[in-house]
Amino acid sequence: MSDPLEHIISRSDTWRGMSTGENVFAMRTSANSDLHGVDALPTGFTALDDQIAMAGWPLRGGVEVLGKDNSTDSMGLFLPTMAALSEQRRWQAFIAPPHAPYAPLLAARGIATEQILMVHPKDREELLWATEQAIRSTTCSIVFSWLGASDYRYAELRKLQLAATENDTLVVLFRANQAIEQHTPFSLRLTVDRYHTVDILKQRGGRPTGNIRLPDEEDIINTPQPWEISAGKMRRTHTGQILTPVA
Repeated sequence: MSDPLEHIISRSDTWRGMSTGENVFAMRTSANSDLHGVDALPTGFTALDDQIAMAGWPLRGGVEVLGKDNSTDSMGLFLPTMAALSEQRRWQAFIAPPHAPYAPLLAARGIATEQILMVHPKDREELLWATEQAIRSTTCSIVFSWLGASDYRYAELRKLQLAATENDTLVVLFRANQAIEQHTPFSLRLTVDRYHTVDILKQRGGRPTGNIRLPDEEDIINTPQPWEISAGKMRRTHTGQILTPVA
């Protein structure tokens, strides 16, 4: 049976962090054996791990991040995790990202930019479908998906959450603040204030916790945003290697 991600990777509007001519499916490396049987991945921030019931990002169950402006301020919180997962040599999928990631910043943080996979769904239905396929695929170590301000039925979100329980792929879904009034099936729901103050709104096995301030020695408040240009402009100026900044 073919990998569920193959169709997405083969599309002309999907961007892969690899040189032209490299085997698209050469990255079928299994997950780091150290993570087999592990239910959580350290966030890279001790103050946050201390407040999460599982002591890290849940690898089965999903993370939901609420915010404004497509939650672009929240991405800095996941840079340590992306760096740690780079050792697995699996895809790090960006589905419907609001902007293109900035390669020099990611590389400076120890993130393998050749593992970045950017998918640009055409509509809401394709966004949900692509997200589910990426989650179910064992070729992704982490899946970021920007669901935006659209309303989603609980059943649609539950389908993604169930997919997240099937393997050790870390699933992070970004939604608008308006979704706070809706029930969520995901294991962890939080908000981030420019990624240096975190509020845990819901967590499985623990209580909500507010105003988690990252200590200065761990805070990345002075780190530039991991975004450079819009995804649309990025696609038009691609020169054969992913994440090429536009002058």
